[in-house]
Amino acid sequence: MTTERETMTTPAAPARPARRAATRAIAGRLSWGLADQAACSLSNFAVGIYVARSLGLSAFGVFSLAWATYGVVLNVSRGLATDPLMVRFSGVPTASWRAAVAKSSGTALGVGAAIGAGCLVVGLGLGGHVGSAYAGLGVILPGLLLQDAWRFSFFAAGTGQKAFVNDIVWGVALIPAMVVAARVGTVAAFLLAWGVSAAVAAGYGCLQSGIRPRLTGAREWLREQRDLGYRYLVENVSLSGAYQLRASGLTAIVGVSAVGVVRGVELLLGPFYAVLTGLSLVTVAEAARVLRRAPHRLGRFCLLLSGGQAAAALLWGAVLLLMPDRVGELLLGDVWHSSAQLIVPATLSVAGASLGIGATAGLRALGVARRSLRSQLLASLFYAGGGIGGAAVAGTVGSAWGVAAATLSGSAVWWLQLRSALREHHQNTIREVRTS
Repeated sequence: MTTERETMTTPAAPARPARRAATRAIAGRLSWGLADQAACSLSNFAVGIYVARSLGLSAFGVFSLAWATYGVVLNVSRGLATDPLMVRFSGVPTASWRAAVAKSSGTALGVGAAIGAGCLVVGLGLGGHVGSAYAGLGVILPGLLLQDAWRFSFFAAGTGQKAFVNDIVWGVALIPAMVVAARVGTVAAFLLAWGVSAAVAAGYGCLQSGIRPRLTGAREWLREQRDLGYRYLVENVSLSGAYQLRASGLTAIVGVSAVGVVRGVELLLGPFYAVLTGLSLVTVAEAARVLRRAPHRLGRFCLLLSGGQAAAALLWGAVLLLMPDRVGELLLGDVWHSSAQLIVPATLSVAGASLGIGATAGLRALGVARRSLRSQLLASLFYAGGGIGGAAVAGTVGSAWGVAAATLSGSAVWWLQLRSALREHHQNTIREVRTS
């Protein structure tokens, strides 16, 4: 009996150390994702605070409109270039990764050049403060998008420390650039300072990777990844487009200052946005790894991600509510008193978005682009409708509460789709086993 028991239990013994090693590896990669996004968001936070205090509420609103447009373009680049890279080239042999990254980064650079040229033409045509801001944005887009592409490329390879170093380089280059921009004192100057420093980091990314972006490979990449890329494009643009629609609706209903108020509370939530975005850099790649190695654990992995994020969001919101007014005024100046009214609904909005991050990663890892597209379109519709409808009813505060309700509803849609996708994947796996 003793011999039989030993025979039965011996094979399970090596599994525990292997499982612990895998868990440590995941934790390490997630940690680098958090560290990288902390560096990136800290620089963005510093830029926002610096601009808010230097230019005042109205000019900060113009800066925020340009920032929102950048968010739309960034999501176009990610949908076409780096999202397919994360799904299909995470943890693959180095040769395959290098070939894919050359084409993916070339695609990101091409998107930046094409849309940047459009922004430059529109900005020169508009004139005034808004026009100069969009012209400046057009100049800096290629460098911004290429720098972002390097970050995703490094995380796909499991070398998040390189992405972290790259963002540190950006932050260091940003310091003298911001000093020069402050002397000029215009929105366009701050945008150019932000973008030129990103271009420095993008150039350093070429040195880190030893890869030169292949602009000529963009067409081939788009053709190879069209089953995922175009759906992810629509998915990503619907999200940032909904944000842009809300900003435009607020401008039309309340005024451009309302956009600055919303951006102010987003800056207060900046440290948590860093965590949320940092995890999103890594979660798709990690979910893809979990799916390959232990598919039955994917649902639990996604649930733990969402629950932990939502709890952290509520905790950070509680910290903001207890923050003294003098600290808020030190950070945001005149923007503080208006933005402080939005802390509760903005916190609930971030918590709602956090609940969906695990489901989003799971659907991306499963490669069910139709389901993720459906989920994102509905979530974006909720966001734009809640934000604009709330503004029509109760101004800026009403818009914030409308967005909070929308993000919670959107996360519910993501989880319903993931549950169905997991069930389908399980059934397909059983069918394959039976027929093999």
